[in-house]
Order: sequence, then C-alpha cells, then structure tokens
Amino acid sequence: MNTPTEYLRVTGLHAFYGESHVLHGMDFVVNRGECVSLLGRNGAGRTTTLRAILGLTGKRTGSIMLNGRDTIAMPTHRIARLGIGYCPEERGIYSSLSCEENLLLPPQVGSGGMSLEEIYAMFPNLAERRHSQGTRLSGGEQQMLAMARVLRSGAQLLLLDEISEGLAPVIVQQLGQVIRHLKEQGFTILLVEQNFRFAAPLADRMYVVEHGQVAAVIHQHELEEKREFLQEFLGV
Repeated sequence: MNTPTEYLRVTGLHAFYGESHVLHGMDFVVNRGECVSLLGRNGAGRTTTLRAILGLTGKRTGSIMLNGRDTIAMPTHRIARLGIGYCPEERGIYSSLSCEENLLLPPQVGSGGMSLEEIYAMFPNLAERRHSQGTRLSGGEQQMLAMARVLRSGAQLLLLDEISEGLAPVIVQQLGQVIRHLKEQGFTILLVEQNFRFAAPLADRMYVVEHGQVAAVIHQHELEEKREFLQEFLGV
C-alpha cells in the first residue's frame, strides 16, 4: 500500500484580524488526492483557516507546509503560484462580463489548467449560458462558474468555501458529482462546509472546528458511529 503524500500540513496556526484573535492553534493534514472537510458552525474559524492558508488574514503564526515548503512568511501572490485555487463563499463573479469572459480571466498558477471545452463538458449549464451576463446566472450557475474559473488556472489544491450553501438540492448533487470527478483526476480538495450531509460522502476525513481549533477528527469509515455526535455538534 502506498504511503500517502502530504500536500498541506497546518500546524499550530494562529490568525488575527487586527486585534481579533480568530484561530487558536489549528492542526490538520491534507494528503495529495484527498478531499478533506472542515466542518463547524458559523464563526468557528473555518473560512479564516482558508484565508490564512492564502495569507489573506492579518498576522499569522505557526506553520503552513505546502508541498514541503513553509509558506507562513510568503505574500499571497507567491502562495497562489504554488498551485492553490480559492473559491470564496461570495463567489466574486464579475457582473459586467459574460460567463465565458469570467472564465477567461484567471491567471495561470500552474500548468495543466482545464480548457474551455473540458470546463463545458463538466458544467453543461455554463456551456448553455456562455454568453449570459454574470448577474443573469442563477445562484447555482454562479457557484459552478466560480469553481470552473479556479479549474482554468491550473491549481491542484482547491480551497472551496461553503459551495453548497443556499442552493437547490439538484444543484448540490451536481456539485458533489463534480468533486468526485475532480478527485478521480487527482485534485486535492479542502472543503469548508456546514452541511455535513453534503461533505460526509465526499470527504476522506473531516475535521470538526470549534473556537478556532480542531475539536475532533472523523474518518470516512467512522461516519456511522459518529453521526449522532456530528448532528449534535453541528446543530442539525
């Protein structure tokens, strides 16, 4: 059996927004080709963790090893060029541009970014709406566009923030299929979710976050026995 290769290791991560101390020693590992989820209630520190990995918070201390390199002191543009793609909760779609123009915007952060043809095969909705203005897309289509844009960039580590939030169940199901497909293609995925019903079937491992640190780790094979704990912890 092959030993898993670490892609991302976060150790003792503290992060601040001004005087506000948000992360209090986050510790977790994501191996190459895995989908790992950070679960927790709003305000637990999950989004801040993604932002801290990218250097988008204020002060950060601790260690963030990315492909064997400690990035804690690096500026954001250098971190991104190590092959990270970030899909923020607010999506960041340019309303004045068409769907396809939005797709053509991202800079290359790695080799092997998906072509428009590959993107449209994965997201048929976007192919149909390629000439539609960004604001005319539905919430689900905007979420697909935000994910697709990251895949164009050549990123191999995908940071996905609450991609299922507020979307119709049929769209959430489609996004789950996309994540499975990306995993099969060798992408490494860190998924921030409150919806554990969406995250659980996709994730190799789930880290439950509370008060800016990891409160529990649940592996895929432990899901059934820990389901009650998760429901209680996440308040669902």
